[in-house]
Amino acid sequence: MNSTMRTITVVVGLVLIALGLYQAFVPQQVVDFGPLEVSAKEGLTTESLLLIGLGVLALVASFFKRK
Repeated sequence: MNSTMRTITVVVGLVLIALGLYQAFVPQQVVDFGPLEVSAKEGLTTESLLLIGLGVLALVASFFKRK
């Protein structure tokens, strides 16, 4: 059981980190007006930093042993 929870926590942590990085580097909305291209929410936002932080927290929690 302990091994299963550790595996699930590692997978959840990696997925959260991947989602945070994807959200940070891929623009969420792109609008094209001829030669002008406008992208919104590009770069590190609070939401992407929160996802990355939760992923790191899940990875750290998965490596702690319960006594």
